[in-house]
Amino acid sequence: MSAPPLSAEYVIVGSGAGGGPLAVRLATAGHSVLVLEAGELAAGLVYDVPVFHGFATESPDMAWNFFVSHYDDETQAKRDEKYDAGRGGVLYPRSATIGGCTAHNAMITVYPNDADWDDIADLTGDRSWDAATMRTYFESLERCTYWPKWIATVVSRLARFFPALDVRGHGFGGWLPTSIAKPSLLAKDWQLIRAVASAAEKELGAWQEKPLKPWQRLSRWWFDPNIAAVQNKDSLLGLWLVPIAVGAARRHGTREPLLETAAAPGSKLRILSGCCATRLVLDAQNRCTGVEFVTGAHLYRADPNATGAPPRPVQVAVATREVIVAGGTFNTPQLLKLSGIGPADELREFGIEVRVNLPGVGANLQDRYEVTVVTEMPRQLGLLTGGTFRPPQPGDTEPDPLLAAWRDGKGPYTTNGALLAIIASSSPVAPLPDLFLFALPADFRGYRVGYCDDLERNKDRLTWAILKAHTNNRAGSVALRSADPLDPPDIRFHYFEEGSDAAGSDLDAVVAGVKLARGFTGRLSAWGAREIWPGPDVDTDEDIRQYVRDNAWGHHACGTCAIGPNGDPNAVLDSEFRVRGVSGLRVVDASVFPQIPGYFIVTAVYMISEKAADVILAHAARVPAQTS
Repeated sequence: MSAPPLSAEYVIVGSGAGGGPLAVRLATAGHSVLVLEAGELAAGLVYDVPVFHGFATESPDMAWNFFVSHYDDETQAKRDEKYDAGRGGVLYPRSATIGGCTAHNAMITVYPNDADWDDIADLTGDRSWDAATMRTYFESLERCTYWPKWIATVVSRLARFFPALDVRGHGFGGWLPTSIAKPSLLAKDWQLIRAVASAAEKELGAWQEKPLKPWQRLSRWWFDPNIAAVQNKDSLLGLWLVPIAVGAARRHGTREPLLETAAAPGSKLRILSGCCATRLVLDAQNRCTGVEFVTGAHLYRADPNATGAPPRPVQVAVATREVIVAGGTFNTPQLLKLSGIGPADELREFGIEVRVNLPGVGANLQDRYEVTVVTEMPRQLGLLTGGTFRPPQPGDTEPDPLLAAWRDGKGPYTTNGALLAIIASSSPVAPLPDLFLFALPADFRGYRVGYCDDLERNKDRLTWAILKAHTNNRAGSVALRSADPLDPPDIRFHYFEEGSDAAGSDLDAVVAGVKLARGFTGRLSAWGAREIWPGPDVDTDEDIRQYVRDNAWGHHACGTCAIGPNGDPNAVLDSEFRVRGVSGLRVVDASVFPQIPGYFIVTAVYMISEKAADVILAHAARVPAQTS
């Protein structure tokens, strides 16, 4: 016999960047909220210590390992050293735990481009999406710690007379602390100083050629990419410090506000972990009334520790107002399809009753492209001296002095390892700067099982990661493998020539990024440094193009339940996150973006979560429960 149903005004599937802030906002506004999270609470140093984020992605307590297809062409796919033939794809780490992927990401918190929001406003005709409005959501969620509020206030007032001083655009009372790594950490290592100086010198020369007004030039020297004054095409170019979601030397994501809110006296927020959603419940009028789910540890088969044990009987969580799906770019379209919402032909293929024919569900999959250039330095990096750069292991006999320093809020363990970043344009005609390059004192070549063990194996390595933003390819898809909700979906990205970027501009852009990074590292050869990845044999433009084809990856997937205008058959959602053809159902996660935003997607998802909260609360004020 199944258990009696649980009930709340709002049932939210997922506790990550989309579901977490929304749940907190609805509950603190006085509504009962039930959050269903497939993972359990995974705590400890692997979560808390920022520099351990690589190990967090492979933590057995919270990892979901998707193996995705970059190419349908098997010959091309196997040219990637990361390709796992036994699993038929390349590792794409996701996280199942309270906090979702905010529990394992690299914590980089960079504001999206204003155009990302204005484009949605133009697409839908909903001006509440414009850049000026969306900036207010960033300000409401951020608690900036690297600009003391009183200094920022005084400086911004002076900016009325001296525009170069303008640092407006930050928030100081929100739930997400942001900080930057102390530049003084670089002073420990002359090799890193040379590396940074080489990049800065090259970028300064290029930057000075840009047609900036004097005040724009000066504003750039705050090195803060999140202030509003630099959110235009030319001001974004150049050298930046990297804001990260770290407070008091510890990782922060959606877990902290969720647990704090749930633990408050009289809280209306309830979080159920170990609950895997299997189907949305629709009544005869296609109103979503709840969520079916099963409970148990390690049930979903993307979990590397999936046991295959039968789950407990199906339970139902009833929503008296709305269900909000925030399962992420892969799992949200899977759940909709399992519930009869999606492309009719695909649903029929798996024997699923078609409730709403929405061909856009699972389509429009997009991602960044990323590759790296790795340099072997003449000797071990001083910044890494004395540390293991991994969580303590059984059998360790020597203390880790850098971990001890972290406990005092000091040292490299308080950072995510990103030394600095450079934002650049891949071509003079790029509408926005589309390359984000950042330096890491590590050897990083992408995701594969066990990759984190190699990051600091050799402490004489410097990596430049090249990230191509605003990609043009939107040909990826998330399709069902079966009607079993515990089976991961079939994820196909169709990289480069297989995709929809007929002009090849994405590939050209990444090639330009590799050449730019090589311009930074090539200057170090006079001191004995040498490039080891991709290496000197990758020399010509065509060599670099093939290197990029063979080795690129991504980790900011989005777009599979896209917002769009009325009349667009591929628009899954309207501008208020409502699933078309179903009442009482919304989607709030990275899948909603019609085009991939910004540079690091988590900030944009936090912002849409805050926006969704305003939309839903306004709706609740107008419409009573059970009839909304």
